[in-house]
Amino acid sequence: MFLNVCLQVGVLLILILLGFILTKLNMINEAGANVMTDLVLYAVTPAVIVKSFIRPFEISAAKNLATSILCAVIAHIVFIIFSLLLLKNKNVKRERVLRFAAIFGNCGFMALPLQQALLGDEGVFYGSSVVAIFNVFVWSFGIYLMSGDKKYIKPKALALSPSIIAIFVGIIIFLLSIPVPEIIKSPISMLSSLNTPVPMIIIGYHLAKSDILGGLRDKCTLAPYFLKLVAFPLIALLIMYLCGIRGAMMVSLTIAFASPIATMTAMFSAKFSNDTSLAATLISTSHLLCIITMPPIIYLAQLLA
Repeated sequence: MFLNVCLQVGVLLILILLGFILTKLNMINEAGANVMTDLVLYAVTPAVIVKSFIRPFEISAAKNLATSILCAVIAHIVFIIFSLLLLKNKNVKRERVLRFAAIFGNCGFMALPLQQALLGDEGVFYGSSVVAIFNVFVWSFGIYLMSGDKKYIKPKALALSPSIIAIFVGIIIFLLSIPVPEIIKSPISMLSSLNTPVPMIIIGYHLAKSDILGGLRDKCTLAPYFLKLVAFPLIALLIMYLCGIRGAMMVSLTIAFASPIATMTAMFSAKFSNDTSLAATLISTSHLLCIITMPPIIYLAQLLA
């Protein structure tokens, strides 16, 4: 099992390396990376989520989905509490970025491809619940954390999130057992096949543009790296184990919780005039470090499952 996890992470690493090399050769620029990012956010990820819900309705699956949603909510609350208690900095702008980075993970770009590779559509089915709860928290508490003002919380932005819309559509298809015609299902499957290579190439682009060594030398970044990549996923895994959660759900949720720092850290940091350079460094370096941290944590989840 451990070798299988390492193999799948290795595949992702090769794709990330490809994006890194293409960027260094000036074959991918900022405009191209932005276009690919929009493609993933607005088409590929929604297609992956909807595809995972195209399945016959089963009461057990519906209960498991509800359980995974509850787990995602509890996990985010725990992450928030620990981050507020443990991450302090005299510079408020840096403190906001450090806390946001520790709480919110790249559960879409990085986790969904790995869930698909290791667990198939069932893994994405449970992983989608984390994506949904991530969006709820990031567009509410996340905005408040980065801005320091509740007025910036916009329910409309949450409701119009592509992932939220896709999850809503997918749940309706699943609960009502709506038959999806092949002419619709085929394009969804084709778009879903882009979910692994394109996000990894984008991550490679950002790694090529970042100061990775600087990110490792900055002592204030060590705590959020440790919390996000090691402590929090292990805490979430322990909670799930004590609550009797096993199987594909446990492994899928662990993958999501062990994912590196969310790219929204940089977006929100820029929007609210926080330390954007720190945010970019945290994101890029965590994506490199997760290649080391994710395999043993996922392997542990597989053993416990």
